[in-house]
Amino acid sequence: MIAIKKYAAIDIGSNAMRLLVSNVVEEAGKPVQFNKSSLVRLPIRLGQDAFTSGIISAENIDRMIDGMNAYKLLMKVHRVKDFRALATSAMREALNSKEVIDAVKAQTGITIDIIDGKKEAAIIASTDINHLINSDNTYLFVDVGGGSTEFSFFSDGKIVASKSFRIGTVRLLNHMVPDSIWQEIQNWIEIHARPFDQISLIGSGGNINKLFKMSEKPIDTPLTYHYLHKIYNTLSSLSYNDLVGEMGLNPDRADVIVLATKIYLNAMKWSGAKHIYVPKIGLSDGIIKAMYYNKL
Repeated sequence: MIAIKKYAAIDIGSNAMRLLVSNVVEEAGKPVQFNKSSLVRLPIRLGQDAFTSGIISAENIDRMIDGMNAYKLLMKVHRVKDFRALATSAMREALNSKEVIDAVKAQTGITIDIIDGKKEAAIIASTDINHLINSDNTYLFVDVGGGSTEFSFFSDGKIVASKSFRIGTVRLLNHMVPDSIWQEIQNWIEIHARPFDQISLIGSGGNINKLFKMSEKPIDTPLTYHYLHKIYNTLSSLSYNDLVGEMGLNPDRADVIVLATKIYLNAMKWSGAKHIYVPKIGLSDGIIKAMYYNKL
């Protein structure tokens, strides 16, 4: 007998908001399956407000409210059993985050919880990455967002180190990442990579997903450092207009994809990884799993 329940997660990031609806499939004698049913992304760049002026603008608050009302209707149509809405870096730093949360609650009935970087990394790590890539190697999971990037080392199926750094595509776009942050990340990765002979990277985030799609490689096939470096050089040589017009990138992706690629490339270089897997998982996947197992 199969039981199917629908759960949803709203990830309010620095570059975009996402609604993920998943089918949770329960069958006696078999592991629970988490199958994506729908993913809706809205490019509301909250980090542009939070990291520059420190305040989420009235315009973006209105856009958030409209987006949340749309998500609410979609969840109703999907007959979602339960959901959570979590906000990360941009909302953590916005001086008017309480005002934003109160406005969204009043207009939509949706409660937004702000989580810190450590909690964000832990939720992402709950996605059982080992099963997704079918690899026994030690690996470094890198989730690049708009305002922060989460790094987690896994060995023998367990987290051995995890840390969130204030570096992301929107911060880089606004020249808000000092060299000291890059150095801190390099030191942290090299120290924790030292005990291991072989490390593979796992990339999470919209930009690495787009890069993988552009590669036209089969699912579960990793990208090489050489390929990523080559596409980085190619994209870096193009103007914003070329990235949108010739490459077909969305406007809110075209101005940050090169910046995200730089983070992944440095993580590969500093960890000694020659391959990066792209299993298309992220915070929203972790939220749903954490909800199902009552860990959120």
